[in-house]
Amino acid sequence: MTYEQEMIVTEFHTAEKLGSGSLPVFATPALVAFMENTAMKLLANLPEGETSVGTLINIQHLKASAVGEKIRCTAQITETDGRKYTFYLEATDSFGNIVGKGTHERFVVNVERFMSKL
Repeated sequence: MTYEQEMIVTEFHTAEKLGSGSLPVFATPALVAFMENTAMKLLANLPEGETSVGTLINIQHLKASAVGEKIRCTAQITETDGRKYTFYLEATDSFGNIVGKGTHERFVVNVERFMSKL
């Protein structure tokens, strides 16, 4: 199973704006959030009362991207173990260059039970 989505880098997504760096380029935290969101959406059709939560992400941010660049992320499930899902994530720019890649783990949880533990 795979899921793909695209985004356009805006000023809101820059390292300068997010505080992770001083340059007006696509920030690593924004890339991580986009990649995690893509994996989450792959598991969007869970039964009512269930959702998935991220527990591990390991990515490499390989290439800088300017404001205005289109980024496409693909999430692919590579392993399942009960309620644990492992993904391979890859983000590319409009030229086909790999912007980032890595792995991510999510667990399916019961929303009510999960929130009652807080």
